[in-house]
Amino acid sequence: MSKTVLITGATAGFGLAAARRFAAEGWKVIATGRRSERLAALVEELGADVVHPLVFDIRDAAAIDAALADLPEAFGSIDLLINNAGLALGTGPAQEADLGQWQQMVDTNITGLMTITHRMLPRLIERAGAIINISSVAANYPYRGGNAYGGTKAFVRQFSLGLRSDLHGTGVRVTSIEPGMAETEFTLVRTGGDQGASDSLYQGANPMTAEDIAETLYWVASLPAHLNINTLELMPVSQSFAGFQVARA
Repeated sequence: MSKTVLITGATAGFGLAAARRFAAEGWKVIATGRRSERLAALVEELGADVVHPLVFDIRDAAAIDAALADLPEAFGSIDLLINNAGLALGTGPAQEADLGQWQQMVDTNITGLMTITHRMLPRLIERAGAIINISSVAANYPYRGGNAYGGTKAFVRQFSLGLRSDLHGTGVRVTSIEPGMAETEFTLVRTGGDQGASDSLYQGANPMTAEDIAETLYWVASLPAHLNINTLELMPVSQSFAGFQVARA
């Protein structure tokens, strides 16, 4: 019997790669996102019997409720929730940041993730399923300009650990995946579409790819049901840890 995964933010990057990876293994995929044309293309690519698209903004609780309430029977039994929808905005220090961008990151990376997770918990408990949340190395290692983004991802990590504790005895597994540098649309979104900034960041760095992360997600999901990966941090070999900053008079 095939399993079903719900992937938020499946129109690009990790989410899109994960949709393809799970579909290749015979899973049914519920793919969510704001860009209907990209979801339609994914359905065209993988088939309507494999992918069911849900078009909504993860910040819109009412839209989430309406979409989940209208799932077709073939996609109604969900075994895995991958909370991938999220973003970073701005690269400057906190004192120069746009408060609206901070709020958008909180609304997307924290509130949206909490909302859909809360809605999905009864289904996942019934199926003894799993939750995989996409955090970041920014949850653990601060860097200049990371401010609110790093804070939101630290929440995702801690929320995952709290879920793991609360769901003890239900059979539901919970994992926080914490990637480092990976080349996707991430930097384009963060810089407002600055392709030059994205190219400069990744040039010569041999970063991870969306497919690398999708492979990791599938590995975690396919482990025996009695094993739980609590947190998993990944970096490309070319990325490691920076030193402390020192200001001199």
